[in-house]
Amino acid sequence: MAMELWTWGTPNGWKVSIMLEELKEAGVALPPVDVRHVNLMNREQFSEAFTAINPNQKIPGLVDGDSKLMESCAILLYLAEKYPTFLLPSDESRWEVIQWLFWQAAGLGPSFGNKLSYTRYMDDIPAEQKVHPLERFSTEAQRLLRVLDKQLGGRDYICGETFTVADIACYPWVRGWKWSKVDISGHANVVAWVGRVRARPAVERGLAYGTPKDEIDGWSEETKRRYAALGNSIASNDSIASNN
Repeated sequence: MAMELWTWGTPNGWKVSIMLEELKEAGVALPPVDVRHVNLMNREQFSEAFTAINPNQKIPGLVDGDSKLMESCAILLYLAEKYPTFLLPSDESRWEVIQWLFWQAAGLGPSFGNKLSYTRYMDDIPAEQKVHPLERFSTEAQRLLRVLDKQLGGRDYICGETFTVADIACYPWVRGWKWSKVDISGHANVVAWVGRVRARPAVERGLAYGTPKDEIDGWSEETKRRYAALGNSIASNDSIASNN
């Protein structure tokens, strides 16, 4: 029976598509994966079909037999445990990986995401009202980058010399630093890590889910306009209120 991945081209969506491709790269015989693109521009995340899988109405969602999963990091853990590989150690060192997975979910993703929202979206908010949140989320994002840079000192990946789900979770958020305008150039270990992860064949294939191959590393102006419009729609308080 095929798995169903309900996704869209966003950092949280790319986490799961990269994971699937890394599992294939590791030699795992996955069942067929039916990729269903949830068009956020058309508000398909609020459809009855997607809500039945993910009541939180945010991509991604995964259907595997009778299991229906939401939350990208939970999906990463589910896949890592169902298909054991180097991506999640089986000994006590697995807890180092898991804590960095939670670190991404609790800190890195929200900080980068909020910085992105106030930088690129929320056009209906007066500029003076953005000053405080922009400073707050920018400062926190830089703090988290310092934490990550220190962790990467003397090692190839977040938890050592082996690529894990911690790297998969963090990478899609950090790679978009130019779009969110969170400057990573002052963090040499992070910059090197971004390049190292990007060079993995499975990562490239995972990033191609829902993204034209020639736009993986840089969007066209039309794509930028489309994502800006999408971000404005998602960030709107009216959108949140109307879908409770």
